[in-house]
Order: sequence, then C-alpha cells, then structure tokens
Amino acid sequence: MSSKPRNESPDGGAGTRQAVLLSALALPFLIAVYALVMAYWAKPVSAGRELRIDQFLTLVEKGQVGSATVLADDDRIVGVYGSTERYWVDFSGGHESLFARLTGALEAAKVPTDVSSQPFKRLVGPLSTFLPILVLADLIVLVTLVSKGGATAFARAAARRSGEETPTSFADLAGCDEAVEELAEVAEHLRDPARFAAMGAAAPKGVLLSGPPGCGKTRLARAVAGEAGVGFFSISGSDFVEMYVGVGAARIRDLFAQARAATPAIVFIDEIDAVGRARSTSAAGGTDEREATLNQLLVEMDGFSADAGVVVMAATNRPDILDAALLRPGRFDRRITLDLPDMAGREAILRLHTATKPLAVDVDLSALARQTAGFSGAELANVVNEAALLATRHRSTAIGPAHLSEAVERAVAGPSRRTRVLTIADRRRIAVHEAGHAVVGAALSAGGQVTKVSVLARGSGGGFTLSVPEADRVLATRSELVHRLCTLLGGRVAEELLLGEASTGAHDDLARAARLARQMVADFGMSDELGPFALPDVSDGPGGSWSEATLAALDVETRRIVDEAGASAADVVLANRAVIEAMVATLVEVESLEGEVLERFLAAVAPPERPAMTLVAS
Repeated sequence: MSSKPRNESPDGGAGTRQAVLLSALALPFLIAVYALVMAYWAKPVSAGRELRIDQFLTLVEKGQVGSATVLADDDRIVGVYGSTERYWVDFSGGHESLFARLTGALEAAKVPTDVSSQPFKRLVGPLSTFLPILVLADLIVLVTLVSKGGATAFARAAARRSGEETPTSFADLAGCDEAVEELAEVAEHLRDPARFAAMGAAAPKGVLLSGPPGCGKTRLARAVAGEAGVGFFSISGSDFVEMYVGVGAARIRDLFAQARAATPAIVFIDEIDAVGRARSTSAAGGTDEREATLNQLLVEMDGFSADAGVVVMAATNRPDILDAALLRPGRFDRRITLDLPDMAGREAILRLHTATKPLAVDVDLSALARQTAGFSGAELANVVNEAALLATRHRSTAIGPAHLSEAVERAVAGPSRRTRVLTIADRRRIAVHEAGHAVVGAALSAGGQVTKVSVLARGSGGGFTLSVPEADRVLATRSELVHRLCTLLGGRVAEELLLGEASTGAHDDLARAARLARQMVADFGMSDELGPFALPDVSDGPGGSWSEATLAALDVETRRIVDEAGASAADVVLANRAVIEAMVATLVEVESLEGEVLERFLAAVAPPERPAMTLVAS
C-alpha cells in the first residue's frame, strides 16, 4: 500500500523566502551605492597636478595657463597649462576675495574661462539624503521577513520522512523474534485495518520500545513501516527542546499535522525521555517549557481516533523516568522491552551481517556468538564490519577467524598499540597484573572461562584478560558477585604480593570494584549489616531521603566488602604463586597466552582454602 502524498499548506513559505532573498540582495547594493555617493560628495576628484594658489597665479602671469573651468560646487578651478598638462586648484578654504583675485588674474591674462554648474553633483545631494532612508527601509523589511520566517521555521518539526527505495522489513532483523511477533500485528493493522475492524479490535495508538542502546529499537520501527508500506516520520525527542517558549508545543502540533496529512503513517520519536520525563513541581522556566511540550504531546495522542491510521512509536533507554500519563492505556498501549541478545540471538545477528560478506570456511559463528556475550546488535554489526576492514587491510580474500577475534578484542579493549615501547620492568608488572586476574578468575570460576591473557597494550590499558561466560545469565547470586569482586582485585593484589607494591594500572579495576560493592549494598540488599534494604536514591546524599548515619553505614559496608574481597584474592594468589610466576615468564616472552597453552596453566590453579562467600557475612 503506498502512502498518500503529503498535502502542502499554502502558507506562502516560498513567497516569503523569495522576498527575503530579494531584500537581502538589495541591502548590500544600496549600501555600496550610498558609500560611493558619499565618497564622491565628500571629496571631489580631479585629474592632473594639484597647484598651490601662488603657483597657479605665477603660471597665469607668465601666460602658461591655456584654459580654466570653474567648478562652482567643488570650489575648484581645473584646466590645462603648458601644452597638454592638466591641473587643478582648490580654493575651498578661501574667501570671496580669493575667488575674485583668481578670476581677475585669469581675465587679465585673457585665459579662456567658463563656469560648470555640475548637474550630476547637484543630483548627488538629494541622493545622499534619500539613500539612507532606502537602506533603513530595506533593513526593516528584511528583519521583519526573517523574523516571520524564523518563527515559522522554529515551529516546524524537523521530522525526517523516510523515502527508502528498499524499505526495511522484518526479514532484515534478527535476535528479537518476540518483539517482531508483537509488532507484526501493528503492521498488519496498518496494512489491512478492515479485518481488525470486523472483529471490533482497535489498533494500539502507541508502542513504546525500551532497552539498552544498540538493540535495534529504531530499526524495528522502520521495519514496521516497511512491512505495512506506510509513511515513516522520525524525529528525536531533543528536537522539541528549545530555549524559546512555545516552540516545543508548536513542533509537536506540526509533526502530527504532517502525519495526519500522510495517513496511514508511523510517527517515531527517538529518545522520548528528553521530552516525556515525569513532571515535577519545579517552577523553572525550562521545566515549564518542557512540561508544555509534554502536555501538547498528550493532547495530540488523545486526539487520534481508532481509525486515524497513525501509530506513534517511541524509543527510550530509561522507561522508569517517563511520565505516568504518557504510559497509560490509550496513549502507549503496548510496551515492548528489548534486551541484549542471547547466544542464539547473537548467532542469528552475526549470520545476518555476514550474509553478504565472504567468510572463510573455518569461521565458527557459534563460537563467536559465545565469545561476544553482552554485546548488543549494533556492537555485533560493528565487530563484523571491523573484521571486514581488517581483512581488506591484510589483502585477504575472505574474513577469517583471526580477523573476527581481533575485531572482538578491539571492541572489548581497543586497538592494539604495538608501537608503544615498554621497559622490562613495566612488561613484567603488566604480566603479573593480568596473570593475577586470570588465576583468581579461574580459581573462583568468576565470569566464565578465561580464553586469553595478553600484555599487549590496547586502548588506554596496558594489557587485558578475556573471559567467555559458560552461559547467558539473567540473574547473579551474592557469591557470584563476590567472586567477580575478587577477580577485579586480583591484578592489584598480585602486584602487591609478587612485586612489593601496587601501581596505577589498577585504577579502572578499583573503580569498577567500588561501584559493584556499592550496588551490592545499596541496590541488591546483600549486606548483613544493613539487611535486605535498598537505597535507590543514595546518590542524593545527606539532603536526600536517607540520614547521614545510614549513608555512613553504607560507606563502611562498601569498604568492608572491598577489603575482604581483596583478602580472598590474596589467598588465591598466595596459593598459586608458582602458577602466576610461570605465566609471567611466558607472557614476558610471547606477549599473549591462549588456547591449549593457557589451559595447561589454568588447569594447575588450586581453589582457595576458604570460600570467598564468607566475606559478606559480618
């Protein structure tokens, strides 16, 4: 079904733009003419040599002046002396007696003399008065037209109407089968509303897509429009936010007017939390403007009838901060949550993105899907594209496993920095740090199987340790979080025990460990001291909902958990010192450990004597 052409309102927009253009072109022309006129009026220009009055009188007495013309308006005499040389004499600073003296000398010497009335000069006088009025009038007209056009432009929504020759369809999506199943009904209703009307079923007025970045929310909305064959208007929520009062509401009205003129259509608002955030009692001007925009959006969504043929779709990463009025049935009737793809979804996404690329026969997309746990669809697409770029750089005929592994490592840790020169001491310290992570992680089975340890610098880090989870997990137990804490601190602890002191290389590990420990206490209720009690707004500080004593107890518990996780990591490091030393010696020599070599080292790792779980008990 093809969408109807958009109706253009006869608002005179083209005529206004033409008038602005003409006025803008006329303004510099008038200013230039006025400048030339004033220059001509202010300082007369005459050809030839300037003579002083005494020089001129001497030449007249000697009979060397051939002709003279008096320019009355310029107070100047011009002419020819000698054979062909031109001259001019200025007597503007003199009195009438000086003029009489000059003309008397010319008459006595019988020099042919005439007087020029300078008609053009007399025309310049009125022009010098009239041109400023013209310039001012043109400036006023230009400012008026621009202001009128600007106000109209501010009120016009910057919606982009999709005109894809090959529209996106559900066949172009992977890893989101449940969302596709829900949205297929919306597309079917837009394509064949009569079938639903026969059953008395009303189409959802709005669909809210929520989920982390890169999960395909925008692509899903485009696929619905492509499947239904209807118009697609996309706009960002931040496009409604302006410093001028009333602009956001005007843009909302214009957006929905465009959609109604092109029914059936889909209106897609990306990052709707920019305009749909829950209203507050604040009286700030910016808040009032945003709330006015939100109110207009609520009114427009209420104004759709069941057969309007317009469906509003929106995407957000933060559905929890949206206004309750926006989420009620009748506005956003259907809410679809998109999660990070599971292993099967990742494999389907990888197959979709590699379908048009040459792959080597030994590429195992199932293994790659297992290796990329926690990646979004956008990140997986970037991995495949990065692998294609690497294959092109190496002049390979196909994308091989090495290209894909390198692309994953670039996505996780950043591009390699082989030109970075390290001293032997720094290389050994980095090896100790990464071996500490690997050994503690292997001993506690934290984060899955360790697949690679490297001292090769990537991004801002000195080395990296890669782990592959055994399975996709939705929940994490307290002991699993404790083991994750111990693994984060394993690198720093290994430096302290094997090298005598820690370095700055653990700054990111410490930040992540502190954040995780604070979440365990404040969000997950995993502290025996504070009990199963969540403090969601703890970031508000003492002025928030919690007392200073509660916040102090939170800090104490966070520090205790981190300290005891460090002690548990130290137990593992001391119990496996020989394994770490052997790994360090190999890493210093070959830079990276993986495959069977790494498995042999980790197979020798001894488990801790006491379970790390005990550290969360007071």
